[in-house]
Amino acid sequence: MTARTQTPEPTDLETSTWDLQRQTIVILDFGSQYSELIARRIRETQVYSEVLSYRTSATDLQRINPKGIILSGGPNSVYDEGAPTCDEEIWDLGIPILGVCYGMQLMVRQLGGEVERAERAEYGKASLYIDDPTDLLTNVEEGSTMWMSHADSVTRLPEGFEILAHTNNTSNAAIAHHENKLYGVQFHPEVVHSIGGQALIRNFVYHICNCEPTWTTEAFVEEAIREIRARVGDKRVLLALSGGVDSSTLAFLLHRAIGDRLTCMFIDQGFMRKYEPERLVKLFQEQFHIPVEYVNARDRFLERLKGITDPEEKRRRIGHEFIRVFEEESKRLGPFDYLAQGTLYPDVIESADSNVDPKTGERVAVKIKSHHNVGGLPKDLQFKLVEPLRKLFKDEVRKVGRSIGLPEEIVKRHPFPGPGLAIRILGEVTAERLKILRDADYILRQEINRHGIYHDFWQAFAVLLPIRSVGVMGDQRTYAYPIVLRFVSSEDGMTADWSRVSYDFLELVSNRIVNEVPGVNRVVYDITSKPPGTIEWE
Repeated sequence: MTARTQTPEPTDLETSTWDLQRQTIVILDFGSQYSELIARRIRETQVYSEVLSYRTSATDLQRINPKGIILSGGPNSVYDEGAPTCDEEIWDLGIPILGVCYGMQLMVRQLGGEVERAERAEYGKASLYIDDPTDLLTNVEEGSTMWMSHADSVTRLPEGFEILAHTNNTSNAAIAHHENKLYGVQFHPEVVHSIGGQALIRNFVYHICNCEPTWTTEAFVEEAIREIRARVGDKRVLLALSGGVDSSTLAFLLHRAIGDRLTCMFIDQGFMRKYEPERLVKLFQEQFHIPVEYVNARDRFLERLKGITDPEEKRRRIGHEFIRVFEEESKRLGPFDYLAQGTLYPDVIESADSNVDPKTGERVAVKIKSHHNVGGLPKDLQFKLVEPLRKLFKDEVRKVGRSIGLPEEIVKRHPFPGPGLAIRILGEVTAERLKILRDADYILRQEINRHGIYHDFWQAFAVLLPIRSVGVMGDQRTYAYPIVLRFVSSEDGMTADWSRVSYDFLELVSNRIVNEVPGVNRVVYDITSKPPGTIEWE
């Protein structure tokens, strides 16, 4: 994972009654690869956090009135020409501030200290030796391992600062101006490699910023329902349902808030797994009593992919066809005033490109994010957006889904790409190949569920290769397709390792696929991590 070069613009300061009533920790992002992780770690303490651009003014921060501010790391050196800096007036706001890595160096430089190129860069694990075990470092054990990633070091502290901790290579590993509640750490307490890092974060959040644990699932659900009702009123809302945890949680939340003024549309493009479309519609309509408009568009999607082998062209065509179907069906079922999208907080952080109608001030949809970003809506198809999940990370969405009654089979469902099986069939997608892959994948899912290991993996799936190899079945020569089995372990999908599955289990699945799926005579196992590979094959 590399450092981001774009950060959220100051215009991304969307406040609601929810935000204004909340105890908030703001993270000013200087392009760090870990800014989102800092926000997640704070939320694990049940305190709300927001990631904003480093360009956010002190005036805007004062309006938000956070309980604390964290300056993130970043890829630059503070002494470089054009290096990102924050509004220097933030030091006079009287708000506790924690600088992390680059954030600490920027604090030091702006307050009169010095930062220089270190004689020895420090990357990876380092033992932290504590000089002041109080305040920020309470309950952080002597010699704790912390994750370092810096080539610059603080060589002179600003007036009023003192050293809290050091490492063998860094004399100023943690610093503080206790009176002004300004703190800095050269390491990254937010990463899993930093032992005691979460304790440090809790100290900052609870003891220094005096926050209380008000960011709970129950509180979010109650407030989200109130905001949905206030925003939508008596108007109708359209949701493109995919069956994943995001759109399913959103459907449950919206239905609880506005009842039958919600219309869920499920477009079956023909690339779902075996029995999934039928299961999804039945589950929502019969068990959850949420009506779903089922649209069978399998033939037209398959026709659009005829002869197409390039993976990006496949994605593009699927996205464009989805838009056309969505447009036709929304006009048939409408009119609708609002489009509900399963936008999550990482989408907001990464894009920061809200489209605003200059006349009404309403955000206007140009993407169907609830359909895994498969494509943008036409500009003349205007909806006002409802995005109740846009403040949540993925793990928080799962908690919300579980709390409002979403079944575990959806809450813990493995990630599934928007283009579906179309990108798990390399080369041209045909009806024959779809049937083969569906049947093989179904056997795999049957067995991992039967053996109780479904939740041992981030993803487990089958891939069909567009080649044929020689085999022998029943004393006869065969010339058939190979199936690739892919099992990966991951925390967030950004990196992944191949899972060590038992030989006996692989043998069982292989035998079943070869014996039960016509057109397959070979099964292979993918043992590639990400990087260098990707999780999906296309």
